[in-house]
Amino acid sequence: MLARAAQNLYWMARYLERAENTARLINSTTDVLLDLPHGATLGWDTLIKAVGLDESFSKHYSQANEDSIMRFMIEDEQNPSSILSCVKYARENTRTLRELLPEDLWECINSLYLYLRANANLATTSRRERYLVLNNVIAKRHAIVGLISGVMAHDLAYQFIRLGRNIERADMTTRILDINFAVSIPKDMALYEMSIERLWMSTLKALSAYQTYRRLKAVHVSSKNVIEFLINDEHFPRSLLYCLNEMESCLRVVPFSETVLSTVRNSRTNLLRLLSDNLHNGELHELLDLTQKDLGEINAALNKQYFHAKVGQQQSQSDAEMVQ
Repeated sequence: MLARAAQNLYWMARYLERAENTARLINSTTDVLLDLPHGATLGWDTLIKAVGLDESFSKHYSQANEDSIMRFMIEDEQNPSSILSCVKYARENTRTLRELLPEDLWECINSLYLYLRANANLATTSRRERYLVLNNVIAKRHAIVGLISGVMAHDLAYQFIRLGRNIERADMTTRILDINFAVSIPKDMALYEMSIERLWMSTLKALSAYQTYRRLKAVHVSSKNVIEFLINDEHFPRSLLYCLNEMESCLRVVPFSETVLSTVRNSRTNLLRLLSDNLHNGELHELLDLTQKDLGEINAALNKQYFHAKVGQQQSQSDAEMVQ
């Protein structure tokens, strides 16, 4: 496979995954804000800090309020990580690779792009409209994943799509988990325990994990169980460990992958070691930061092994800005 084709497939998958996960993150943060008791604090600016876009946001907006942040994250094409920008870039990558992809995939991604072009502005007018538009984005993205998994040949092209999807998914899972650490709820306030439980329940729902958590882990929602489930569960597709295992599975069938495979295995070892050592010492935030750093190293190893070294040119600006 040509290096440029592999790179475009990888980034197509990352763009689509980030679009869906950004929609999930916005809905989750909205739910948390609606459920916070009086006296608890969480600002909308926490959302852009969690995804590492606070500096980019400040270049274009003077106030970090709900309206401006929603415009920036949903429809602002100056932001390469906005939902609309991500789908636009995925559409462009798909257009150049139509001979490698299922015929209907172009139609599905183009349909998602046209839907967002027509409705992205509605998502910034009210919370109700935003919830409906973002849920439609998530549903349309699910259809795309189903088409890729069920129709596309599971060859090298498919493996690069899986790699992009899982590295982006793992990254956003760390960021959704990290949102909870920006919430300050006074321990002496009434209904403290209930508020904490509702907070972690919103996290599970943001990742479509609530039902699976109750079936595989526990009926009662506790911070300890939720954290362990979203980090260490081998069966849930959005847990960090599952995503790393998926990356390893892909790399086993991709040629010349020894260096990247070693980076993935080191990341998994670090995750499990840190989880065992620090989870109960209140150091989850540091663990998530280190995991994000490890994911960045995996991305860099992929670039060096399969993309830049063979293409002979720098990563596109939009792709570079996507890497946090």
